[in-house]
Amino acid sequence: MNCDEVLIHALIDGELDAGHARTVEAHIAGCGRCTQQVAAYRALRQALPARELRYAAPASLRARIEGTVPVPARADRRTLLKGFVAGGAISALAAASVAFVVVRQGRDDVILGEAISAHLRSLQADHLTDVPSTDQHTVKPWFNGRIDLAPPVVDLTGQGFTLVGGRLDFIDGKPAAAIVYRRRVHVINLFVAQGLGVRSPTPQLATVQGYNILRWNEGGLDLLAVSDLGRDELEEFGAKFIAAARGAGQ
Repeated sequence: MNCDEVLIHALIDGELDAGHARTVEAHIAGCGRCTQQVAAYRALRQALPARELRYAAPASLRARIEGTVPVPARADRRTLLKGFVAGGAISALAAASVAFVVVRQGRDDVILGEAISAHLRSLQADHLTDVPSTDQHTVKPWFNGRIDLAPPVVDLTGQGFTLVGGRLDFIDGKPAAAIVYRRRVHVINLFVAQGLGVRSPTPQLATVQGYNILRWNEGGLDLLAVSDLGRDELEEFGAKFIAAARGAGQ
């Protein structure tokens, strides 16, 4: 694959299936030019929501309106213009709301796509864990000094979800702690990070590219559990993890 064939925009927009996403990411990882392009596109995406969407009409527009609208009384003209302004403000607000929803949805899609890509990368040989351990008291302190947060780590082995270990990963350009669990032959990557836009403390389930993602916010931390487990079992994992973490005060 050469640089002209790399579907960078499709990758950033979460439009690639898992296989193509892996291929594109592998090329980007070894190509400085494409790495710079990805960084530039992501910076542009992050800057777009912050742009000022309000447009101030020039004073000449008011003069032209007053000169063309046949309203004899100045007070009536003011009333009419206020109506125009109010209607314009409502339209601008509606447009801004739509733009925010579109940008927000686009960022959500990117984050979900990157979570799936990180999950798939972890399934490659020797990449699942940096600290392989079934002991939560070994996994949790391993992150000290490696990431600026304290990820919750609980032992759910007795409840059917075996702790495998942890590793340091990245989602949306942000460092994330990955807590790894196993359910039979299925791997669950629980990504813990900040600033991924997850707001609800109630777990929300989504299915993207054939993978299920359960995400919620806990004490200012964004948690995303990614797996090919069925929806019911992943929701069961989320419920048991939350209960155990809250019970332990993590």
